[in-house]
Amino acid sequence: MTTPHFSGGRGQGAFPQLRKLSLVELGTHAEQALVLKGIKEKESGEQNLAPALIRHLKRGMLLMWDRGFFSYNLWQAVLLRCELLARVKTCLILRPVKHLLDGSHLSKLYPNAYDRSCDRNGILVRVLRYTHNDPTRVGCGQEHILLTTLLDAQKYPVDELVVLYHQRWEIELTFDEQKTHQTPPRATKPAHLRSETPLGVIQEIYALSIGHFVTRSLMAEAATQSGQDPDRLSFVGCLQILRTRLAECPTDEQERAAWMAAVLEELAKERTEPRRNRINPRVVRIKMSKFKKKRPIHRGQKQLHRDFSDTIVILPILKSVNRTG
Repeated sequence: MTTPHFSGGRGQGAFPQLRKLSLVELGTHAEQALVLKGIKEKESGEQNLAPALIRHLKRGMLLMWDRGFFSYNLWQAVLLRCELLARVKTCLILRPVKHLLDGSHLSKLYPNAYDRSCDRNGILVRVLRYTHNDPTRVGCGQEHILLTTLLDAQKYPVDELVVLYHQRWEIELTFDEQKTHQTPPRATKPAHLRSETPLGVIQEIYALSIGHFVTRSLMAEAATQSGQDPDRLSFVGCLQILRTRLAECPTDEQERAAWMAAVLEELAKERTEPRRNRINPRVVRIKMSKFKKKRPIHRGQKQLHRDFSDTIVILPILKSVNRTG
């Protein structure tokens, strides 16, 4: 926590930085668990922090993660607790074991090349290779690979799994809600966190997470009672209602129950418009990361007219097998 942040080897940064890794429920945007570490401390990478969240996984869950999390050991550890649907890098060697009718195939994961040559310690997975054919979308024609423990192609069609994984981006809304909407702008303190001590930072992170969880839990309850999807409720609107109504919470138990029912009814009315298609390219204003630098061609993107599910193209297996070995 107290280690200064160094920006790309150019020198010491102005403020220490903290990395938080969260386990987020996709349907409700509720943060189920989190782990914290100083960004420049030893073993502060996301792969090293992920094992601390494994104990919160349970049977019946489907865990989705981005391609930077993949490792044989982590996959093996999660496999003992829940199902997985994960993106991996295209350079991963995934030789087909069995071809399935929907265009996916079964393969095995190995801890190293020697075990692969001996066919030892392999973990059976299902491989989904796909792209999309919409030139107005970012990454048209770019190959993507998903791995999953859901091996039944009839019960879990490949198109449905691809669309489901595409919804993973909504976890970014959880971080936006905590960092932008829960912490009001302050002229005297523009940083996200007001605390200037390590223990104060940790305390404030947990306070923001607990407050967000309470808000999202009440939104999920209100959506259930009104027969809505929690995604269709406005977090900002519901947060403002709770900030206003909490001061009116009665101490009497019967009066509190009536007050809570009225609050949930009010929350259910804070509806938002359906999600728009994502059209922003993955670029940055200043070239200090792996993403491309923002150029004039990236501004004023045209509105998308086709749903993502209509653009999915399942790729043939031979193309990637020839490249990866």
